[in-house]
Amino acid sequence: MSEPASAMRVSIDAVLTGVVRPFGPKGVPSGIAKTATRARIRVSATGLEGDGQGDPRHHGGPEKALHHYAFDHYPAWRLALAEQGAAGDGVLDTPGAFGENLSTTGLTEADVCIGDRFRLGTALVEVSQARQPCWKLNHRFGYAGMSRAVQQSLRTGWYYRVLETGEVAAGDVLELVARPCPGWPLHRLLQVLYVNRLDYAALEQMAALAPLAESWRKLARQRLERREVEAMERRLSGE
Repeated sequence: MSEPASAMRVSIDAVLTGVVRPFGPKGVPSGIAKTATRARIRVSATGLEGDGQGDPRHHGGPEKALHHYAFDHYPAWRLALAEQGAAGDGVLDTPGAFGENLSTTGLTEADVCIGDRFRLGTALVEVSQARQPCWKLNHRFGYAGMSRAVQQSLRTGWYYRVLETGEVAAGDVLELVARPCPGWPLHRLLQVLYVNRLDYAALEQMAALAPLAESWRKLARQRLERREVEAMERRLSGE
């Protein structure tokens, strides 16, 4: 994680937006189904113009303005779904399977740190948190264990907050311009959250990590105070 900021530049392969539609067996409102566009899109403090979220309590907002998922992970997911006998109805054929707004190749959770600032087209964005997968992925992929598999794989994707508004289009460059927390790659953050869940020393550092979204810092504080891990089943299964 020591490379200079100028060394981390990737092309934005796809910019994706979606409107809110009924989703899943209960028809809950969701904007998870997104499609790529070649148009230049306005990046505001709450995300891409024309992009919708059906559940504003858990999705969207300033701390989850943009969702980025690495297309690098798609081959592994195709294999994993095939092993489970779940075809996914071709959802992994193109970017957007995970409801992401940005798709790239060459940048994963091992490369990106909390607080990283990127020039995104003409906007400036900052990595605010990783994703906590929810039950909607189970219906999206036709596999009841998908949200749990994403969590266990640590291939979750991540979110940005928008520091400077601007515009972005596919083909633009995503370039790292600042790295204030080189010791906190997303892979490490996810290890603390989902693997070494009661690593108290790491949780103390996580709770004090200024660029990390407050909801994640609060989660770390709660684990430290209660000496236990919060329930996750409802988020993962929807039950």
